[in-house]
Amino acid sequence: MNQQMEMAGITPRPRAKTRKAGRHNRRAQRTRARLMEAARSLFTEQGIELTSIDDITCRADVGKGTFYYHFTNREEIVRDLIDWVIEELLTVIDDTCRDSTDLKTTLEGLIKAHVVFFSNRWEDFVLFFQGRSELTIEQSYEGIETPFLKYLERVEELLERFISAKLPPPVMRRIACAVVGLVSGYYSFAAIESLDDSVDLTFASLREAMVASLMRFIQEASIQPGPETFPAGRG
Repeated sequence: MNQQMEMAGITPRPRAKTRKAGRHNRRAQRTRARLMEAARSLFTEQGIELTSIDDITCRADVGKGTFYYHFTNREEIVRDLIDWVIEELLTVIDDTCRDSTDLKTTLEGLIKAHVVFFSNRWEDFVLFFQGRSELTIEQSYEGIETPFLKYLERVEELLERFISAKLPPPVMRRIACAVVGLVSGYYSFAAIESLDDSVDLTFASLREAMVASLMRFIQEASIQPGPETFPAGRG
């Protein structure tokens, strides 16, 4: 086999080195995952701003040098965690809304996707909510807006399929913000109120009203899509 590879111009790597590199990569991946899990837990318990790198390395039981091997600074681990959460959420949204046939079922799917995703992932919801709040702070984490913009763009794409009028991008962005703001905002209170009960049951009683309100909002925006329809502010 090696002779055939050499004839083809391919130089085989020594097997011992390959096994060693494989072990090193797996160990590094496990350490990085441990650091991210430690940061995720601490951000939930005491908030992003109050969590230091020392806190993270202590919780993960690794040295500070190990942290800097995997991450440049605290901002990078915040950004990577939020990016990971939103990527996972988008996968659930796509799966849930894939067979939507109209605006109503799309909105119902978006609500269901958030409930399904966050119902057993309270730490991820707190991280998501904290990250969204950071967007309103003047000195926010660099790059943190990127995953949130991707999230809004995906919601816009799902809704645009069933909005007959071609709305200007700023209007679509406001609609997407209204949808995700209502869903995630209500979820935070529903999760507290429901305690040991299913959050989905709490949502079910108001889901129809939420969908109807959002459909009216979208309809009004479609009729009068001018800039005066929405107050000035950040999308």
